[in-house]
Amino acid sequence: MKRNIAMMTLCLLTVISIFFSGCANMTAAQKGAVGGGAVGGVAGGLIGGSRSATLIGIGAGALGGALLNDAIEKDKKK
Repeated sequence: MKRNIAMMTLCLLTVISIFFSGCANMTAAQKGAVGGGAVGGVAGGLIGGSRSATLIGIGAGALGGALLNDAIEKDKKK
């Protein structure tokens, strides 16, 4: 279990570093999808403890992050 948590933490840190370094030309929805996917993947892995739970978490987090950031961006334009 400790190895899984360490691996998830390492993956999250890797994704976060990529997120902050390579997202200059991305839209708000794309940035939200990357961040949400990273958080959702870690949460799914920790909660479910299986590969399928991690993948479901990534998908749900990416979708949620994209929708949330898109809605926030639309509110800012009003």
